Amino acid sequence: MTKVYVAIDRVLAVVHEQNGRCTVDLQLVGSQPQCIAVDPQRSQQVYCGTFDRGLWRSSDAGTSWEPVGEGITHEKVMSVAVSTTERIDGSGVVYAGTEPSAIFRSEDRGTTWRELAALRQLPSAPTWSFPPRPWTSHIRWITPDPLVAGRVFAAAEAGALVRSLDGGEHWEDRKPGGPFDTHTLVMHRLAPNRLYSAAGDGFMRPGNGFVQSDDGGETWYRPGAGLSYHYLWSVAADPADPNTLVISAAPGPQEAHNPMHAESAIYRRSGTGQWQQVRNGLPAPQGLLASVLTANEAEPGVFYAANNHGVFRSADAGTTWEQLPIPWPTGTELGRASALVVVPE
Repeated sequence: MTKVYVAIDRVLAVVHEQNGRCTVDLQLVGSQPQCIAVDPQRSQQVYCGTFDRGLWRSSDAGTSWEPVGEGITHEKVMSVAVSTTERIDGSGVVYAGTEPSAIFRSEDRGTTWRELAALRQLPSAPTWSFPPRPWTSHIRWITPDPLVAGRVFAAAEAGALVRSLDGGEHWEDRKPGGPFDTHTLVMHRLAPNRLYSAAGDGFMRPGNGFVQSDDGGETWYRPGAGLSYHYLWSVAADPADPNTLVISAAPGPQEAHNPMHAESAIYRRSGTGQWQQVRNGLPAPQGLLASVLTANEAEPGVFYAANNHGVFRSADAGTTWEQLPIPWPTGTELGRASALVVVPE
């Protein structure tokens, strides 16, 4: 049995999937969910950040929710992540990113928080700006390293991908040539020191020039051969093979996020080969908003995608896809998918 959490327009959908059959429970109805995180070692602990109602927590795998966030001083919670390596009393340290750009840390399952204020002292911070709201910016993504305790990466949209080596007490600014507009950043247990960035400025991974080098983000390069779209939104790696990736891409931000101009595609890459557009089982690019992609360690070779057409699953490492038969309640507006997490149940 698999549980799928997907944030769509004004609702968080909690989907139970077993033997090809699905049920769905709609939670946080009327809110604007932006991000979801599940404690990797305590799957009943789930966190959801919203654009208009702050941060919410579930202690029963999404059945019920309560607002949390004492110490988070902004209601727009745009990113949330739970550390695998930083554990206190059996639970992972939680990081939350907001608009305006700030990062908060909780060591008690989200009950209380403190700001990691050194982030706002970075030299590049005054230049961060989100184009649709240029007077502000936000922390779009947070990635705690799955192998190195205290190493955390955070993406400011737009302006910098930054790194901390001590749980957020201190931060290193954007590296020369590094991603400027990261939307999704993933790491892999089987590839230490390697990062994959899906960004408005393309796909990037550590490397020097045109040679890959797993150096934890000290250097960067852009293996983009085969891509016809270069505005990237999401990336996921095969749990069994860190060299097999899927990404979602669009011609630009309007095509990625605006239903009136929607056009996007999913691409797949294996090893050092070129990116190849995937079509089998997926909607046509025209009318397709940028998909949110994910994988979970319990399903080697499996990827998931959520978009304005529904939720899709690939059981052959991203080559072919099929739509999950989710019985959406009458009147449910799928719209743009903001976040997707899949865990075994």
